[in-house]
Amino acid sequence: MAAGVEVIGHPLVQHKLTLLRRKTTSTVDFRRLLGELSALMAYEVTRDLPLHEVAIETPVGPTTGHLVDGKKVVFVAILRAGIGILDGMLSVVPGARVGHVGLYRDAQTLRAVEYYFRMPRDMASRDAIVVDPMLATGNSAVAALDRLKETRPRSIRYVCLVGCPEGVANLRKHHPDVPIFAAAIDSGLNDHGYIVPGLGDAGDRYFGTK
Repeated sequence: MAAGVEVIGHPLVQHKLTLLRRKTTSTVDFRRLLGELSALMAYEVTRDLPLHEVAIETPVGPTTGHLVDGKKVVFVAILRAGIGILDGMLSVVPGARVGHVGLYRDAQTLRAVEYYFRMPRDMASRDAIVVDPMLATGNSAVAALDRLKETRPRSIRYVCLVGCPEGVANLRKHHPDVPIFAAAIDSGLNDHGYIVPGLGDAGDRYFGTK
């Protein structure tokens, strides 16, 4: 596996990914599974977030605890398919802020074209977690990270369900400082720029548009 890439091999993650991949999985089940899978991945992706100490009172006496400052975490969804990952992630870190990067892939060039960008304020004090189901050519991921870095967040992680060597290489070439978390890295791309075996178009399957 390439440096800076972590494949989350937890049995429940792999189980739900297999169910998600099936072409017979209905839209309603695809949505449910994507939310469950995203929540499971969130535990791995956030395991080294910084903590701060707090003084609390238990029913028995005083002690010192540790809290993650959820308001400092920003989930950045690459539209439109990234929306499907948000609910699961937010179920684990409900205090997180949410940013959006709107991109579409030009059918001829496969290049990413931006149409929307909105982030919370004070990104310099925030940890950004970029979410998008598929890391295929990597062009959308690179474009999103280019724009996100203009806001100078404290840290950046990139999360996808399924990637491929071409997408990983592209992202690592342009943003070697950004760690990649994935449930699987598949064999490659077909002539249309889709991951093989992949799971099809995640946006279409989530929104029921095909």
